Amino acid sequence: MPDLRELYQDVILEHSKAPRNYRELGAANRKAEGFNPLCGDRYIVYLDLDGDAVRDIAFQGSGCAISKASASLMTQSVKGKTQSQIEELFQDFHKIVTGQTSAESSAPEVGKLSVFAGVSAYPVRVKCATLAWHTLRAALAGGDQSVSTE
Repeated sequence: MPDLRELYQDVILEHSKAPRNYRELGAANRKAEGFNPLCGDRYIVYLDLDGDAVRDIAFQGSGCAISKASASLMTQSVKGKTQSQIEELFQDFHKIVTGQTSAESSAPEVGKLSVFAGVSAYPVRVKCATLAWHTLRAALAGGDQSVSTE
């Protein structure tokens, strides 16, 4: 599996260096800030909701390669999805990064997010991979909220 691991690392590095949807979203009607005090990662997630569905999403902030790549891939994965679909996707993603399920068994549901399967070997990095997701969930809940991984 070394080739697959290298591919996963390449995808994470590429999204970290050139994150998708990395911008302020002027049309946002929801936003939240997330912070990981353990390593200093901090992101703001902006949402433009159309009813129950994400019309557009963006993020800004700074953090390690894993957190930035996770935020980038997350924004691509949730556009057009409803809140319940996003929650289901988060649960599947969380099971992968915590080692509760294999990426292969969830691959169709999580798509490219399966590149984070290796994070389960490094429990301290799980918070890096899930920071943007917790921030997204706070934004979906409404208000200008702040969340922490602690």
